[in-house]
Amino acid sequence: EGMADACRALDYPIVSGNVSLYNESKATGGGSAILPTPAIGGVGVLEDVSKMARIGFKAEGEAVLLIGKTIGHLGQSLWLREICGQESGMPPVIDLEAERRAGEFVRKLISENLVTAVHDVSDGGVLVAMTEMGLASGIGVSTEFNFEGNSGWTSEIFGEDQGRYVVTVNLAAESIVQARATDAGLASSRLGMTGHDFIGINDDQLCIPLTDLRAAHESFFKNWMEA
Repeated sequence: EGMADACRALDYPIVSGNVSLYNESKATGGGSAILPTPAIGGVGVLEDVSKMARIGFKAEGEAVLLIGKTIGHLGQSLWLREICGQESGMPPVIDLEAERRAGEFVRKLISENLVTAVHDVSDGGVLVAMTEMGLASGIGVSTEFNFEGNSGWTSEIFGEDQGRYVVTVNLAAESIVQARATDAGLASSRLGMTGHDFIGINDDQLCIPLTDLRAAHESFFKNWMEA
């Protein structure tokens, strides 16, 4: 029912899918179960492939913007699982009307060449999204987070609120994009600037080289495949 509601609200055509609800086998650790895994396939039409958006940063010295509202939802998040060892809480609330408004807004920015790179925010929150953009391009980013005490930084960086996008724009277009977001009823804020060969947090007080991140990424998948 939830998928059907989403398809109607987003005008989204599903052409295939599979839902595995019974996932116990000896391969999963002597009869232990993994979570149910619904998988769906959708189709869309890209009218002008030359305007296709990719996730990799395109150049240094561009502004990195977040489109969409951040509350800081950590329930069922990657951070909660990997750092705290918990799989608890409710998943993020989904506002289908806001999802569609944000998606159509970003699609329009792409069609008008106002953004140079685009990535949705999902598992791991905005910091993971920016890291993936940096790894895809070899260009780093210096981030600017407004930490308020010890309780706010985790949810701001790793929260998985829905309907959000990280986009990059050249500095001349930054004010235009943010003004348009306001007109569309969407929140927007600057996350940082592209540049260097590392992921830097708040005046680069903490820097993680892209080479270290790429090595860790490759090591993880190597071990996963061997397992």
